[in-house]
Amino acid sequence: MQYDQAAALPVPDAASAAHREKVAAFIRARIAASDGSISFAEYMQHALYAPRLGYYAAGSTKFGEAGDFVTAPEVSPLFGRVIARQVAPVLEQLGGGTVLEYGAGSGKLAADLLQALEQLDALPDEYQILEVSADLQERQQACLRALLPHLVSRVRWIDKPPKGLNGVIVANEVLDALPVERFVRKKSAVFQLRVATDGDLFHFVEAPAPQPLAAAVAAIEADLGAALANGYTSEVSLGLPGWIGQLADSLDRGLALLFDYGVARRDYYAIDRVAGWLRCHFRHRAHSDPLILTGIQDLTAWVDFTAVAEAARDAGLDIAGFAAQAQFLIGGGLAAELHNFEARSPLQQLELSQQIKTLTLPGEMGEHMKCIALKRGDIVTPSAFSIADRTHTL
Repeated sequence: MQYDQAAALPVPDAASAAHREKVAAFIRARIAASDGSISFAEYMQHALYAPRLGYYAAGSTKFGEAGDFVTAPEVSPLFGRVIARQVAPVLEQLGGGTVLEYGAGSGKLAADLLQALEQLDALPDEYQILEVSADLQERQQACLRALLPHLVSRVRWIDKPPKGLNGVIVANEVLDALPVERFVRKKSAVFQLRVATDGDLFHFVEAPAPQPLAAAVAAIEADLGAALANGYTSEVSLGLPGWIGQLADSLDRGLALLFDYGVARRDYYAIDRVAGWLRCHFRHRAHSDPLILTGIQDLTAWVDFTAVAEAARDAGLDIAGFAAQAQFLIGGGLAAELHNFEARSPLQQLELSQQIKTLTLPGEMGEHMKCIALKRGDIVTPSAFSIADRTHTL
């Protein structure tokens, strides 16, 4: 999706507008109970995950043409099929095992992975889906029953990370939905951007950064070798190390493949990136105002993959590879998935070509989306990193 700040946003329908007001009222009450402001991370947490209210907890359509954004599995089954080619050797090396998918969205990636693994004669002993949204869990179950009824019995939904997992963990566009703190660097100090109310509206206010946020920004500046400029505004995910640590606690032996929009730290906090990486998505329009359309738009922040690598190493995991999505797909066997391209009808060839462009072109998902692979144990290195491993940039 192209970022277009000037694009006019669609007007929410009546039901969406009513739901927005319910979510906004919930957050206003939290602000009132917190002496007039809350951190942006808390605002983002409520807007996305408040029980029965938040964007991912309520019942609206999020994914695909009828939703607010499109993810790679909705673009093409080729995405899941190439991932399956990386999963199969690990399961073979382990003599079986489990595939765990975090936040399975519409269920499309699970369906594509299971179908491809079945064709590769490499089905996992169990396919687990960690999904906290009851609404999304129902949609995933419906998707799998419709597409792979004979394999649904192999799928199990869980509500917390497992222990002692041997196999593969997959997370597509999960890290960018972790709540982030917003901050602004002033000459003498770091300030936290907090959310306050002005009547029924929300707005940002500044406050001295709490110690955890100030320490995180100081660590970033130390790594960069210089202080951020006066007025520099960005984000940091204080919850990221805990999330990676939780993943590491689950993985006894195996591989984790994490896909997301993001860059290495020096690009994330580049001198000209003075407004941060926060993005909002509503009806396939991207903009940068998180304080409107509360609870009915997606809020995301691109991922600092250097922070992911640091947290992984601290948690005892090894980095198995880091690459842009285009290089991952090409190195992982995309060409092999197109072996019967010429036998397809002209219309099918056109549709498939468009899917490949969306997945691989630099201006689409090809460069913006990255994959980092984490492993524990003597696990085979995925072939997807054979042509362009960027681990050295982290």
